[in-house]
Amino acid sequence: MIPRYSRPEMVAIWSPETKFKIWYEIEAHACEAMADMGTIPRENADAVWKAKDVEFDVARIDEIEAVTKHDVIAFLTHLAEHVGADEARFVHQGMTSSDVLDTCFNVQLVRAADILIAGVEGLMGALKRRAIEHKDTLRVGRSHGIHAEPTTMGLTFARFYAEMDRNLARMHTARAEIATGAISGAVGTFANVDPQVEDHVCAALGLKPEPISTQVIPRDRHAAFFAALGVVSSSIENIAIEVRHMQRTEVLEGAEFFSMGQKGSSAMPHKKNPVLTENLTGLARLVRMTVIPALENVALWHERDISHSSVERNIGPDATITLDFALARMTSVIDKMIIFPQNMLDNMNKFPGLVMSQRVLLALTQAGVSREDAYSMVQRNALKVWEHRTDFREELLADEDVCKALSVDEINEKFDMGYHTKHVDTIFARVFGDV
Repeated sequence: MIPRYSRPEMVAIWSPETKFKIWYEIEAHACEAMADMGTIPRENADAVWKAKDVEFDVARIDEIEAVTKHDVIAFLTHLAEHVGADEARFVHQGMTSSDVLDTCFNVQLVRAADILIAGVEGLMGALKRRAIEHKDTLRVGRSHGIHAEPTTMGLTFARFYAEMDRNLARMHTARAEIATGAISGAVGTFANVDPQVEDHVCAALGLKPEPISTQVIPRDRHAAFFAALGVVSSSIENIAIEVRHMQRTEVLEGAEFFSMGQKGSSAMPHKKNPVLTENLTGLARLVRMTVIPALENVALWHERDISHSSVERNIGPDATITLDFALARMTSVIDKMIIFPQNMLDNMNKFPGLVMSQRVLLALTQAGVSREDAYSMVQRNALKVWEHRTDFREELLADEDVCKALSVDEINEKFDMGYHTKHVDTIFARVFGDV
């Protein structure tokens, strides 16, 4: 990803320097296990650890690869330049390139998952804080973009929190599923490398041995991982869309923070555009773009081909770096978001009392009116409000059929806002527990 949408900690996971360091650790731990088993001389295994503080020369490895046309061989050649050719002669014994590549890739994905999990938790913290702050801040709920019934801004934040809580569970599952390694040799039979080597390497790197790896770690694990990232990105977009809607001029119930000196438009100085959340919608598309290729990587020829390799070299960094940036940006948006409670009330009252239509409908049916007749009585009065911006309660009080079924006090009682917020505490308890 370009630096504009990147954060240093996640970028570092995917640097060539980090990759080669992990490759080295895999090889060194494998030699250590072989020495423990008596497969190779102890002094050769110890010699490999002489390179533990070496900063591998990326340019030199690239130079060797230009000749060998093989990245792992290029690295092993460079490692021998540090350790000594004779001392390094047992490095990679019985192993195949996928042992190194796949195990390293999963180490990188696990490290990336840890950062992403922290990012989800950070966003959840911001959502919870704003939910509690606006638990009782009334706003109109909308379905199909049209005023429906009253809700609260706190419930809006709370539902996004609950969605991110589910995403947190998905990320923990994805991390656990991807945290496997394989040191099983050609076609995965352990013919030339003992399974104990795999056990030792995986334990040292915080992984579990892959139960059966052919010559590669099964890619259904990776498909599930990137699918989880895609769901998280869609949830980010879900929040971003709500913020973008709230910031529309004719709505203006909430808005991104607009900093001193910020400019909204090169042409129109009055503009305050929701550029951060628009950006997040775009970034979500980029993350989701990696899901289909990850799914297509599951089907490989026989015990292994490398049709997945070029895909993963791109989507691994791109998806995790982009999602990490998006989580941080979304958290900042929620933290700094400006809420306009009065505008929420003003919007709800643009068609005075109309959002109480269902209460009146239910009251009429409870008073003995058939549902069909009750619906017709409520709707004809509601349409007057739509067309003439009159007051819904006044229209009902002037309707003889309605007044035959309901008293004035019964009609007036149906316009109590507290009716719609009476279970907010119950919902909050379900989402947050005791707050």
